[in-house]
Amino acid sequence: MATEGLSTTRSKLGPKETLERLQAAVRARGLTVFGHVDHAGGAAAAGLQLRPTDLLIFGNAKGGTPLMQAVQTIGIDLPLKMLVWQDEAGDTWLSYNDPRWVAKRHGASGDGEPTVSALASALDGLAKTAGSA
Repeated sequence: MATEGLSTTRSKLGPKETLERLQAAVRARGLTVFGHVDHAGGAAAAGLQLRPTDLLIFGNAKGGTPLMQAVQTIGIDLPLKMLVWQDEAGDTWLSYNDPRWVAKRHGASGDGEPTVSALASALDGLAKTAGSA
């Protein structure tokens, strides 16, 4: 599962409970849930099969705006997103774009490092909270 710029953490729970815990953890941190994409539900509506695959879109302006002020194209990667998915073995995973990789991708200067580090720490914490038993 080594994809450049992607952080992936194994959940000890099933996909539904992991997603529910992720949503609760996001809200508990005062972040806004902007959307939820049920990829498996969309696949089923099209007559196709897909293991549980849910994308949660969340964030807040205080966290993302400073990065967009520095490099406006970072807005293509914001708000934050986390994917909860189940592999072929039945294991559940949480994946998200590493904020350091996103900053590098857009050529952000070192001035944004405190914000990038805070986002990376927050995402890591959310993944651990959502995926722990």
